[in-house]
Parts: sequence; C-alpha cells; structure tokens
Amino acid sequence: MPAPATRFRLPGLVVLCLVLSATFGAQNEPVNPDLTAHEWGTFTSIAGRNGLAVEWSPLNGSTDLPLFVEHFNNAQSKAGLQGTVRMETPVLYFYSPRETVLSVKVAFSKGVMTEWYPRASRVEPNPKNVLDREALKQRRGGGSIAWDSVTVSPNLAVTLPHEDEANRYYVARETSATPLVVKTSAGTQQEKFLFYRGVSTFSLPISATVTPEGKVQIRNLAQKEIPTVILFERRGDKLGYSLGGSVLGELSLDPPELSATPDSMSRDLQDILTSQGLYPDEAHAMIETWRQSWFEEGSRLFYIVPADFLNSILPLTINPAPAQTVRVFVGRLELVTPATAQAVEKILTTHDIAGLEKYKRFLEPILEELKAANPAQAQQIEKDLDLTYRSPIVQSQPAK
Repeated sequence: MPAPATRFRLPGLVVLCLVLSATFGAQNEPVNPDLTAHEWGTFTSIAGRNGLAVEWSPLNGSTDLPLFVEHFNNAQSKAGLQGTVRMETPVLYFYSPRETVLSVKVAFSKGVMTEWYPRASRVEPNPKNVLDREALKQRRGGGSIAWDSVTVSPNLAVTLPHEDEANRYYVARETSATPLVVKTSAGTQQEKFLFYRGVSTFSLPISATVTPEGKVQIRNLAQKEIPTVILFERRGDKLGYSLGGSVLGELSLDPPELSATPDSMSRDLQDILTSQGLYPDEAHAMIETWRQSWFEEGSRLFYIVPADFLNSILPLTINPAPAQTVRVFVGRLELVTPATAQAVEKILTTHDIAGLEKYKRFLEPILEELKAANPAQAQQIEKDLDLTYRSPIVQSQPAK
C-alpha cells in the first residue's frame, strides 16, 4: 500500500481526467487538486419469491452503534419504519496533504437518514417528525444529510470519542485517512470519517430467484454491468461461496460447497474491493466491520453496486470537489433458500430460541416467505413461533 503522501502525487494527465470527472455533474464547483475522497458502504435487502427485495423492519432489535452517534429518536417511528433497503455504515474518508475546509451533502432517493456522526448541519426530513412505513412509501424526493463545515486537518493530533465497550464502529477508523474537524451547533467534533445510515424503498439493480433445487438465478436490472457477484452460504461451522464474476444480463449459480473459511472469503473480498478503487486499509476496515454479520448463518448474494446506479440513488456533493472520488458499495441480498427454509422450520418445531437468534432481524421476512410458499402451514408456523417465544427457557431469562 502506498504511503499516504504518495496518494496525492498523480501524473498530470490522470489529475486532469479526474478533475474533469469530478467537475462533470457537480454544477461547476471548484476543484481541489490535492483532495481525495473515498467511501464505502452497504445496501442490505431480502429477496422475495420473485427475486425482488421485499419490505422488512431493519431497525428492529438492539442498536450496534456507540451512544455518541446521532440518530432520529422517535421510538414509535423506529418500530414502524419499514423499507426494502437498509443503507448501512457508509463511511466517507478524505485525504489531503494540507488543511482544507469543505462542505458535504448526500441525498437519498426514496429514503430517510436514521443515524450519523459527527453532528450534521441539516438532516431532511427533520428526524423529530414521525416517520413510519406509509410516510416512507410516500416520500418521492427522499431525504438528505449535510455537513456545512468540515476541516480536513493532516497535522491534527486527533482525539476521537470512544466508549469502553468493544464496537465494530471503531474498526472503520483504522485507516490512514486524514482526521476531520466538523463544526456543529454544539461546538466541534473530531472523527476520521463522515458516517451515516438510512432506510429506503428504492428498487435494487439486481434480482435473485431461488429454485426448488437451491440454484440462484441472478438478473441484472440496471443499465450498466454489475461488476461482481458472490453467492455465500453458512450452516453451523461450515461455509462456502462462489465467485460469479460480472453480470450484464443473467447468471445462474449452484449452491456453493461448504468447504471454505472466513479467511479465504476475506482475502477474495479484499481483492474485489481494492480492484474497485479502495485502498487496502479501507478494504480491510470494511471487511472487519462487517465480518461477523456478512459471515453469519444463512444464504446471501453479495454484489458490487454499479457506480452509475449508486450515484443516482445516493448523489454525493463535495465543495470544493475532490480531484478523485471513489465510492464502493457492497449490496447484500438475503436469500430464503430451501436449506434456510428447512433450518427455520426445524427450529420452530423444536422451539429452539437460540436457533431463531441466528437469523435475528431477518426472521420476520423469512417467516413471511415460508407462509407465502405454503399457505396451508401459515397457522402452524405462527403457533410454533408463539410456543417458541413462550418456552420455559425464554421465560426464565432476565428482562433486559
């Protein structure tokens, strides 16, 4: 990996191309030739029987963020907010050899921002307003977040907020990105990146249909090629994955053999992320942030979000514009395969609460898919679910 200082010395022709690229579509904003911006993030969804993303409740469950992170705090809205896409942990890094002040705005098609740090200058819609499933559906323009005064400070001895408990949020700081000082209504806050999350109802650029035999039929719904897809599966201590390459039209993948390791998956993911433009330390930070979640029980399709699609769904404006902007988002599409259906059905019939916990926030949409696939068993599924959560084991657990 090049030393941070070498990241700013690009050949003249490359700089010119990057400047023209950064300027195009940015309303002729000034360009800072010394500034570089890199961003990574994820879009998480669940595929229905037709292969398209279904609605779910991504904010159900405990938070996985430090207490200092800002968020909309209306409990009623949080419980009722549903969408087809959970935008998770985009982090925006900046690199510059000299101090510079800039502003940043991110818009989110058909979505709302739900968490962020440092404190933003503006978040629209106002997080104090009630946001529920119907309100999100009716949002045509979407939401946005803005930081009006961000100072990129290469010589700053940064002091970052930290809590004693371990949290994957901190892993994203483990890069050579330039420290930031953000002016807020309460003073200033320091961080290594700008962070935000959200929920939306936009349509994905991809669909994935599972056949009765467990094959996954992938279809590109975007205008441009999907750079890479990976089919992943984990059952207990065994896992496997298949590298599907790029997808322009359609692709069929067999269930992977469960003979791989988390380390081999991490290495292949790192190669993919760096090939898309992330620095190695950024790719490593992204993988370590999501390792536990990405490699958990179940089946899922990972894909690199096409750049044109990403910029249309999540347009980013930085003023002055960087000479280079790299944005790499990984889509995660959870799949209800025959193996997942059988596993969940067994868990329900044996009232295994620990088994249900493996599927966590995806349990509700998985159960809906099981009932849709076999309507005659819908009542029994609800009965088994009720009995599982009323089991003596659950009743004996102390309240949290």
